[in-house]
Amino acid sequence: MSFAWEMPPVGRAAETAMAVAATVPVLESARLRLRAPDVRDFPAYAGIFTSDRARHMGGPYSREGAWHDFCQAVASWMLRGMGVWSIERKADGVLVGFGYLWQEFGDPEPEIGWVLTLEAEGNGYASEAAAAILPHAMALFGAGGVVSYIDADNHRSARVAEKLGARRDPAAEAALQEDDLHIYRHFGPEDRA
Repeated sequence: MSFAWEMPPVGRAAETAMAVAATVPVLESARLRLRAPDVRDFPAYAGIFTSDRARHMGGPYSREGAWHDFCQAVASWMLRGMGVWSIERKADGVLVGFGYLWQEFGDPEPEIGWVLTLEAEGNGYASEAAAAILPHAMALFGAGGVVSYIDADNHRSARVAEKLGARRDPAAEAALQEDDLHIYRHFGPEDRA
């Protein structure tokens, strides 16, 4: 079920939305395009965040909570110069998930993150999207200036972070004092140990 506020804008409002979206950098990998989010992407976002799969991200959320999270991530582009990308397959334009470079409310540092639709999992898309985001993050924050906050039980996301060369940061974890959260610090390819 969709609500009125989830409907795409029309007319001049649509033109304005398109102009703002055009300021979001488009990132590409071999199979994926990371583009500005569109209100039409919200049902997929809600599908992820209202399901049990969101348990590693403070969920599951209500649909309203998912909408607020989506709006926060999209607004981050305007407020912080970074935010959420919608991830689509180049081959067919199908939306497979969302990639983040943002600083969510309460986060002490900028974060690289990723979530996929259930149908997209198991294809290496999270690693591929995060690898496309990493150079952009390094350009903005430098090596070591961005992290991934990963629930201690989310072993799949931990493997994605490790595949990117990120390393656990015990000092940052101690400072945050959340036993169920691991913090992986990202480094550029030349700085990986």
